[in-house]
Amino acid sequence: MNMITNHLPTAELQRLDAAHHFHPFTDKAGLAAKGARVITRGEGVWLTDSEGHKIIDGMAGLWCVNIGYGRKELAQVAARQMEELCYYNTFFQTTHVPAIALAAKLAELALADAGRLETLQLFLSDQRRGLTHFLAL
Repeated sequence: MNMITNHLPTAELQRLDAAHHFHPFTDKAGLAAKGARVITRGEGVWLTDSEGHKIIDGMAGLWCVNIGYGRKELAQVAARQMEELCYYNTFFQTTHVPAIALAAKLAELALADAGRLETLQLFLSDQRRGLTHFLAL
């Protein structure tokens, strides 16, 4: 359980937010006058704020939650991966199983022939040159 969202009223959360959080692309005067909407939960396409109001998330969390909120199967897979290996880079001739699996799956889904596979490999290994080459196709 999250101690802040389960124990503090909206006004106190808004006070803490105003004191410590910078909001990009926000009218500061309007924010100061009204206070931020405090989102406490997401399920499917729905968000719930600290006052219990439900709204549709039309922007999908800035386009990064386009499969919806509250997906238990994704939380389980993420938790399992975080316990095993949360992150490691692929610099200096190093790789890891999730990177290998993702690259193979992307190739399987998006590519039909070897020429396009070379483009994807170039794009993933050197994004600056790869993007130029990728866009040229």
